[in-house]
Amino acid sequence: MTGALLALVGCGGAAPEEADAEADAPGATLVAVDQAQRADNGLSTNGLSTNGLSTNGLSTNGLSTNGLSTNGFNDWFNTNSATAPTLMAYIVKCAVPAGQTRTFLHTATGTNYTWQGNLGLAPNWAGGQPATEAEQQAVSACLAAHANKFGLHVSLSVLGRTSAGTPLPYSAQELSTFSVREACFFGNLFTAEGVFAARDRDFSAAESTTRACGLTLKADSCAPITNVGSCSQFCTKADPSQPYFTQCTYNGKTYPALTTRVQPQELYRCGDGTCQFTEHCGTGLTADSCQADCGTCG
Repeated sequence: MTGALLALVGCGGAAPEEADAEADAPGATLVAVDQAQRADNGLSTNGLSTNGLSTNGLSTNGLSTNGLSTNGFNDWFNTNSATAPTLMAYIVKCAVPAGQTRTFLHTATGTNYTWQGNLGLAPNWAGGQPATEAEQQAVSACLAAHANKFGLHVSLSVLGRTSAGTPLPYSAQELSTFSVREACFFGNLFTAEGVFAARDRDFSAAESTTRACGLTLKADSCAPITNVGSCSQFCTKADPSQPYFTQCTYNGKTYPALTTRVQPQELYRCGDGTCQFTEHCGTGLTADSCQADCGTCG
């Protein structure tokens, strides 16, 4: 697996695991919240709208241990204790390089969280400096790419560049295994600009997917992510031979983009003989009204 090959699952907070080392402070409980990397735990779309990432002071103080210990971050974490641990697991996974961790002592509970880095999309921010706009955008695209509205374990290939312009590594085997082009993601969750997705392949009303944020015909199917249509309408590649878009322009603003791929089994089609959880009964041949697979309603 390369650094660009990730996995995700849908909803749920990060549950504390058994401590594997002594706590940093007397009476503290050490929690390794690395399920996002190790057990394919995923990011709920609800977590993307947790009061705005800039309000916690994280973008100003840097993604370092010192930045995580500020009063602003503590207040934000306490206010959003149900979603903050999982959201932080994915922020660190997206922003910090593989092999590094970030820890946070939750003073209200005495729990010491440890989050694992992976993609390294925001090297300056990960080093403790304020997040640049490019880093905010890269991490926002990454968080959106990892969102899953159904709460399922779904393997995923993420392609693109870091905020410094370094390509994420990938292999021919990865492209072969994750052979279905899915979507592109871009935007800025740290501001009021929003975060967006677009389709990277043809998609019909007869089809449905375990992901539903990128491959959809509905703009609002995965709020707060807005699906804007097709990647080819808004996005460009610096090198046409590469399997990913490097930037997307929407509402007059250009953002760095991340591109995702999935395995063929993550897509369903009305008429394949199985009533999938993404399909509904009806009288038609679309996923929302699939008589062929799910029968008529009533």
